[in-house]
Amino acid sequence: MMPRLSPHMTVMQAAAQKVAKRLLRDFNEVENLQVSVKGPGDFVSQADLRAEAGIREDLEKARPGYGMLMEESGESGSEKWAWRWVVDPLDGTTNFLHGMPHWAISIALEKRLPDGGSELAAAVVYAPAANEMFWAEKGVGAYLNDKRLRVSARRELKDAVFATGIPFAASSVPNRLAFARTLSTLIPQVAGIRRFGSAALDLAWTAAGRYDGYWEMGIKPWDIAAGMLIVREAGGYATDGDGKDTLSGTVVAANPHLHPKLLEVVQDGLAAAKG
Repeated sequence: MMPRLSPHMTVMQAAAQKVAKRLLRDFNEVENLQVSVKGPGDFVSQADLRAEAGIREDLEKARPGYGMLMEESGESGSEKWAWRWVVDPLDGTTNFLHGMPHWAISIALEKRLPDGGSELAAAVVYAPAANEMFWAEKGVGAYLNDKRLRVSARRELKDAVFATGIPFAASSVPNRLAFARTLSTLIPQVAGIRRFGSAALDLAWTAAGRYDGYWEMGIKPWDIAAGMLIVREAGGYATDGDGKDTLSGTVVAANPHLHPKLLEVVQDGLAAAKG
């Protein structure tokens, strides 16, 4: 049975669903979008900017005083925030601009802890083209629409399908080297490796058991914040490259049986890249 949505979750889902309507219209007219280039293989469009502005407006109206960390506009609000939104308004922009329906809206909520740290408190990853709302709240569980999610139960690498993000032209040399080492180690050992182009959905699909795990280097907090909480609330592990619960440049997520094995391979790749 799906729990009743909290006030925070109600706000988050409403903001995602509202901006999704505009994104779907843009997606259906993608050839008319004006696109500017942020860097090789990394695009930003009118759709990104309109979506971020819409989400910002709704979240600020519902919760004035909360901090924000957003992909296009960066950090804003008080540095002493007690709560902070972490938002990627369109994760999978390249897919979006090529007419591929694998993209999502990602919204996470961070809570400041008494020791000065923070924890992920709530998360939404919404895939409008599929009408799939992945969501979670700390201690409440993870859900896809109204269905409870659980990570897969596979135990052996030979049975596992992993997702990843392949470095592109703008990626750093160490990230490319670490990825190559990790990939070459895993390929002979696993059932398959996929690259679908949206970190938020890679994590959500790991939570749903569609993937057995996911890793990526050179990733940003807004790409993974929501998805990491969804994986954890679905019974999985989602950490950085050191095995810690932080939003750093590397993410490793999997079910409890496979996470230690995947983490070991990723750490070997990172160490090899350092020489």
